Amino acid sequence: MINTIIVDDEPLAQEILETYLESYEDFELIGTCKNAMEANKLLKDNKVDVMFLDIQMPQLNGIDFLKILDNPPLVVFTTAFKEYALEGFELDALDYLLKPISKDRFSKAIDKIRAELGKSSEAFEDSIFVKSDKKLHRLFYDEIFFIEGLKDYVIIKTAQSRIVTLQTMKSLEVKLPHRSFMRIHRSYIINLDKIKSVIGNNVEIEIDGKKSKLPIGKIYRDDLLDIVNSRRL
Repeated sequence: MINTIIVDDEPLAQEILETYLESYEDFELIGTCKNAMEANKLLKDNKVDVMFLDIQMPQLNGIDFLKILDNPPLVVFTTAFKEYALEGFELDALDYLLKPISKDRFSKAIDKIRAELGKSSEAFEDSIFVKSDKKLHRLFYDEIFFIEGLKDYVIIKTAQSRIVTLQTMKSLEVKLPHRSFMRIHRSYIINLDKIKSVIGNNVEIEIDGKKSKLPIGKIYRDDLLDIVNSRRL
């Protein structure tokens, strides 16, 4: 999931960007701010991947705000003033959107963001990093047996560990490779390669010689059986 914030003092501009973002399931809007002070607090308290940043704002404009940030996320400037474009790009802004922003132009910015963030993840195509106990744990996909959702937390089960991390099932599901992982229940994602058998409305797995059963949700059953049947000899 790509954590995103919007910084703009115009309610209508905020609303338009929020509406556009709703179309992209891999983007999660974690906050909107009407000035740089609110944005600075949000950045300190959260992991933010992308910031849609207005330039003309009270107290501190977007360009001056970006200049004082030590470790800014990717920035897409949103403004009605094209004369700031050069200075914006000199600050390594990923894109510069002129208001009123069309859906087509916004879509192109989304593509740029995805491409840029994809570069940083290419070195870890075999694994995922999750935060737990104030550390970032690298978990290889083939080590993961299943993931269990528990409100705002998920539990990632491997043969050696049980990692608890603060995120939603939906955000984690997006990050995992669909060729290997599948949602089988509202509360469970399974590594397809770890399935030992499918018995009725349950999937059976085996961890260190101990068998366990995970429930299959009604709405996921047909899709799971299609995959299982496609792998039959």
